[in-house]
Amino acid sequence: MNELVCVACRRQIDASAKLCPYCGADPRTGARVDTQAILEEVFRPRATGTTTDNVLEYARQRQGIVIALSAIVGVILISLVLQFINRRNAREVSNAAAIPLTEVVDTKDNPDEVKQQPMPEMKFQYDGQPQSMRMVIVEPGAVTPPEVLAAQQQAAATATAAPAPAPTPAQQAKR
Repeated sequence: MNELVCVACRRQIDASAKLCPYCGADPRTGARVDTQAILEEVFRPRATGTTTDNVLEYARQRQGIVIALSAIVGVILISLVLQFINRRNAREVSNAAAIPLTEVVDTKDNPDEVKQQPMPEMKFQYDGQPQSMRMVIVEPGAVTPPEVLAAQQQAAATATAAPAPAPTPAQQAKR
């Protein structure tokens, strides 16, 4: 590996280097090269355009921001227009004649509809036991099955035939 000593900074560098990586000078002569002029010659700077061109270039580079800002501005504009319309409608009075509700909505009885029978009043004692509610039949014209009728009659006969239990002392004290 060939090494060369830079004349300007006296450091050892690679012999194939055209510029010293430490000081930027020509390693053989020690003359400093204007790197800015070389960079501008190789990488030509863009010509500054008009303001519109700059804004469009900015929008091309940052599309997400531009889309988000456009959506926000759109929502704000729509809400402002809606607010204007609502305020105008609140203070303006229409010159048109009022329309009765009966012309808009059909509130008359339709003869094609079948009229529902009202629910019959249910007279029974409910002591918080759901079993008693299950026994009630609400259908009009319903008939109790004969086996249920026979069981009910037999239960009523045994209840009247059996002697009443003797009252407890606590029940006697309540009387």
